Amino acid sequence: MRSTDGSTGPTGTATRPDPDGRVRRFGPAERRVHRATGCLMLVCVVSAACLYLGPLAQLVGRRALLVTVHEWSGILLPAPFLLGLRSAAFRADLRRLNRRPAKKFNTGQKIYAGWIAGAVPVMMFTGLLMWFMGLAPFISRTSAIFVHDLLAWAVVFVILGHVRKALADPEARLGMRTGHVSRSWARRQHPGWLREEDEETGRTVE
Repeated sequence: MRSTDGSTGPTGTATRPDPDGRVRRFGPAERRVHRATGCLMLVCVVSAACLYLGPLAQLVGRRALLVTVHEWSGILLPAPFLLGLRSAAFRADLRRLNRRPAKKFNTGQKIYAGWIAGAVPVMMFTGLLMWFMGLAPFISRTSAIFVHDLLAWAVVFVILGHVRKALADPEARLGMRTGHVSRSWARRQHPGWLREEDEETGRTVE
């Protein structure tokens, strides 16, 4: 395999020969958004568990502090996404998630991203209703709690599935941690995306 030297991708970032046979999958913006969102989601879920589950609540105590941590971690959840919109590479990945052909992202990843994107605003809205009941007086607190709790359990199960898939694929985790994956992995898992990358960077395969 060989690649042209000093070619330029669509975002204006110069690419270089890759003697290690690796291909860039995620840039700094995508990785930071993923990491920050994951940390906020973890804080949100753990604090919710300490509030919701009796044994944990008794063990941890400090309920008022946990409520504050849970509320603000939930409110801040969209912040990494919104900040990430400043990055052209991040916006390009969002467009890829909306495309029908499975190239950089497979069908399961697209469904997961869409589901989380829909669940987070609903969780925020119902949480704010529980916090500030005057926001929507026509919706009862009981209804808001029911939807919030039900969706929270669904989010936990979906995230556990996401983590399980990630643990089963060390190369995918490496791509999110370092930004690069092996070409052999990309060829097996996302051949359409690899072809796109090769065309954009001018790489030829012998």
